[in-house]
Amino acid sequence: MSSSHASAPAKKELGFVEFVCLIALMMALNALAIDSMLPALPQIGADLGVANENSRQWVVTAYLLGFGGAQLFYGPLADRFGRKPVLLFGVGVYVVFSLLATLAPSFDMLILARIGQGLGSACTRVLAVSIVRDRYEGRTMARVMSFSFLVFLGVPILAPSIGQLIMLVGPWRWIFAALGLVGVALSVWAFLRLPETLKPEDRLPIQVKRLTSAYKTALTDRTAMGYTLGMTAITGALFGFINSSQQIFADVFDAEAVFPAVFALIAGGIAVASIVNARLVVSLGSRKISHTALIGFTAVSAIHAAVALSGHESIWTFAILQTLTMFCFGLIAGNFGAMAMETMGHIAGTAASIQGFISTVVGSLLGFAVGQQFNGTTVPMVLGFTVFGLIALACVLFAERGQLFRSHHAPGGAAH
Repeated sequence: MSSSHASAPAKKELGFVEFVCLIALMMALNALAIDSMLPALPQIGADLGVANENSRQWVVTAYLLGFGGAQLFYGPLADRFGRKPVLLFGVGVYVVFSLLATLAPSFDMLILARIGQGLGSACTRVLAVSIVRDRYEGRTMARVMSFSFLVFLGVPILAPSIGQLIMLVGPWRWIFAALGLVGVALSVWAFLRLPETLKPEDRLPIQVKRLTSAYKTALTDRTAMGYTLGMTAITGALFGFINSSQQIFADVFDAEAVFPAVFALIAGGIAVASIVNARLVVSLGSRKISHTALIGFTAVSAIHAAVALSGHESIWTFAILQTLTMFCFGLIAGNFGAMAMETMGHIAGTAASIQGFISTVVGSLLGFAVGQQFNGTTVPMVLGFTVFGLIALACVLFAERGQLFRSHHAPGGAAH
């Protein structure tokens, strides 16, 4: 049977709910690869001879660097060859390196395998946004991204608990084997059900001149770059939290046993925000919601920094204030991503790749820098949140020419 005959029924049958769930799993592959091994970091360090506790953070950062760096290549490939074959190739690479991580004999080899995992799963970041952009735009696009974000956020809520459960029945290596199995499941689902969303007439040849022009457009568009840099700053805060979280619970609060539960509460703040955003974004617009949330993000972070600096930090203040901060993050992320792409429809794959490259690579380095400052207190992390919130606010003011909350009308006529 030809591919056209095989894909025609799938195109009709792939409804809104299944489409959102498939996009969510593509996004969740990344979150699962980061968060599921957080409880395993001490055991990984002990088994592979890592003397410095802060050095274990490379397990997270190496993956993020691979994940961010490869996005530059997947965008042009997806614009040339279509979304589906590039997705299947990238997830295949992820599965292979998951197996290598499972078998890694040393910490150096594990870090190389983690980079490889990131190189493979980078396709999901580019293609999730591109496939949604192929089918939707404006506020509807933001709504789809919010729903996908919600389903995908079930993963970081549960991932540390999943990692801990796996370690109850087997070694930490089984976590990487489980990640590989999830990659296989995604490949099969996409192969059987996902239609090609890039129209044949929209396929773009890989030409240096065209790529240079597309990158220039993406890098010089004030709105796109302003929101990309704003997203980079708050992504740096998120990665700072992820890098530091296991050590904070073990060393600051001596509460390693409750780490998965409190991590789930904090990540739940993002999930609740995604529900709220999906309900309100069509009526209020992306700008009003995300700008208000960014101010809240920065204000709560500053309050948290004051609490930590005054010596009054406890596991309760940490959990409550960090959950509020992440609630604000959840109102920011999907909207910033949608607004960064709103003028990029004609180069969606390339634009998504360069935006993902910047926000992930620079964000992971910012988060790693925060994590490396861990000194037995929460002060470095919460100060990092405050500083990154202020930087993000400056980026938004740049994007909006100094005016927050304004209503924006896209070419299609829908206000954002």
